[in-house]
Amino acid sequence: MNYRKLGSTDLHLSAVGFGVWTVSTSWWGITDDQQGIDLLRRAYELGITFFDTADTYGNGKGETILAEALGHVRDKIVIGTKFGYDFYNYGRERTGHKELPQDFSPAFVRRALEESLRRLGTDYIDIYQLHNPRVPTVQNDELFDTLEELKRQGKVRHYAAALGPDIGWEEEGMAAMRRRRVPSLQIIYSILEQDPARAFFPVANECDTGLLARVPHASGMLDGTYKPGMVFEASDHRSHRKQEWLETSLRKVSQLEFLYGDGTGRTIGQAAIQFVLAQPTVTSVLPNILNESQLREFVAAPDTPPLTEDELSRIADLYDRDFYLEEAAATPSQG
Repeated sequence: MNYRKLGSTDLHLSAVGFGVWTVSTSWWGITDDQQGIDLLRRAYELGITFFDTADTYGNGKGETILAEALGHVRDKIVIGTKFGYDFYNYGRERTGHKELPQDFSPAFVRRALEESLRRLGTDYIDIYQLHNPRVPTVQNDELFDTLEELKRQGKVRHYAAALGPDIGWEEEGMAAMRRRRVPSLQIIYSILEQDPARAFFPVANECDTGLLARVPHASGMLDGTYKPGMVFEASDHRSHRKQEWLETSLRKVSQLEFLYGDGTGRTIGQAAIQFVLAQPTVTSVLPNILNESQLREFVAAPDTPPLTEDELSRIADLYDRDFYLEEAAATPSQG
């Protein structure tokens, strides 16, 4: 495992981190608690030291399961958690993946922090992340004064932001880096979903912000688990995707065989991680880890051959031309 310094902080994170949501929610993950605990412990044994969770994952389970699994090595790991959703008052009313009401008032933030500290069994949080904040939240001076106070108290080492895709996040990310100088910004970035993340890279470099990139495998498209015609259960967070989108994504993936397989020293899942790690402002990548086989594969990714400049150029060309799908559709078939 490789380790990278997080932006302007003194924290060093494993290049591959562990997104705890896969072992603490029913959205598309592990529902057996002991299996989740075992996987978290195995991740640590294999070199993962950064664990990213949120208070809303499983209505607190994402923090309690991490404490149960790795509380005995708290001083050897970096914990990132998130706050801002009021699941205390509205959690039971949630249906599917409907977004909960947010509350970033000083009183709620203080309460959320104390609850997270209790569930995590710790007296400090390394990276305390605003969970999907909108622009007005990032502009809220009272909120950031509160976070600064929590830093002075030693309960938070660094505050940051984690941004969501469907909610709107480019303007929020720019403001968090430029106005608030957050040392960490969590984004979505993969071979299939590169924007608006690409716009963040020069700003992250300018502001000394370390990026945390999740969904590097595009929800299974880039790790070999998705097959044509697959249908997801209603509880699976991918079930809302239209079949047309899924099949189109597979046509894109079929053009990436030059990145993996014989002679490359990488699997497709490892190539997807290496693509993300090719960005120097990315500190850690957070793949969805569902079993020990994936864990071993993804942990080994940083030790596989980095993508070459030619490979990165080919990916950029494919992405900028929408993988030439329109041109292929416009070309009459022969025969």
